[in-house]
Amino acid sequence: MLQRPRRNRKSAVIRDMIQETHLSPSNLIFPLFIIDGENQKEEVKSMPGIFRYSIDNLLREVESCMNLGLKAFDLFPAVEESLKDKFATESYREETLYLRAIDAVKKNFPEACVITDVAMDPYSSDGHDGIVENGEILNDETLVVLGKMALAHAQNGADIIAPSDMMDGRIGYLRQVLDENGFTNVSLMSYTAKYASAYYGPFRDALGSAPKKGDKKTYQMNPANSREALIEAQLDMEEGADFLMVKPGLPYLDVIKLLHDNFDLPIAAYNVSGEYAMLKAAIANGWLSEAAIMETLLSFKRAGATSILTYHAKEVLEKGWLK
Repeated sequence: MLQRPRRNRKSAVIRDMIQETHLSPSNLIFPLFIIDGENQKEEVKSMPGIFRYSIDNLLREVESCMNLGLKAFDLFPAVEESLKDKFATESYREETLYLRAIDAVKKNFPEACVITDVAMDPYSSDGHDGIVENGEILNDETLVVLGKMALAHAQNGADIIAPSDMMDGRIGYLRQVLDENGFTNVSLMSYTAKYASAYYGPFRDALGSAPKKGDKKTYQMNPANSREALIEAQLDMEEGADFLMVKPGLPYLDVIKLLHDNFDLPIAAYNVSGEYAMLKAAIANGWLSEAAIMETLLSFKRAGATSILTYHAKEVLEKGWLK
């Protein structure tokens, strides 16, 4: 045999020499949950090792991550039920928890990249990403709320705003709002292909943001579809998106690759809460080894993702798995 591929696998040095896909701390984004109060740190039961932090402890966690080389953070607020209403007015109220958290992180760690979530569901009494009227999610009326939210985030120091709502036209609308108010340098990371997935359960537990009635299938994508993502991506690019995101990540590696192959914008993959919970449960029970974590993260990069939102971000750095 002239070709023996195993020759290039015979030692660790050679295997490392020819490794095609590499993962670095700069590829990772760490999602962090925020709660009100002081000196609060509550573990999310369905996500072992992941916590909700009050702002003082959030700052300590960000500092710990920064010392490891992890510098990008996506913040998510857990909002008290008493503060929720039909129009998510708490989302842009001055001095609300989320805006205080954004401001605190940027003032204490100006070199950190703060990514913010734009969607109504954490603040909505209906638990949906848009305004609900007679059981219907109103698209254009919702854009006005999202615009107020995005502007408030930018005013408090957000580096990247990530609309996760899946309303039609929201990227163009938010770009216009931001630009008209002087925030031309604030980026938009669009949840381009966000699927109506069963993998979001632990996240919704962490924030208490599940829909009160119905589901999200009229605005989130059908898990059976991939070419539809090309339509969403083309619109987002034309409307001014700076990043395209696929969520969830692991069941949609084909969609990550599809967008990577067809668009020149950076692609983000969201390694969501359900994916995290499955791995953690399997590892805790001895069904899988911890090596499955890095194998999973590498799969996103191999498929074409340049950024990976993952709850494993701090763990892989603490354990020295990224060389």
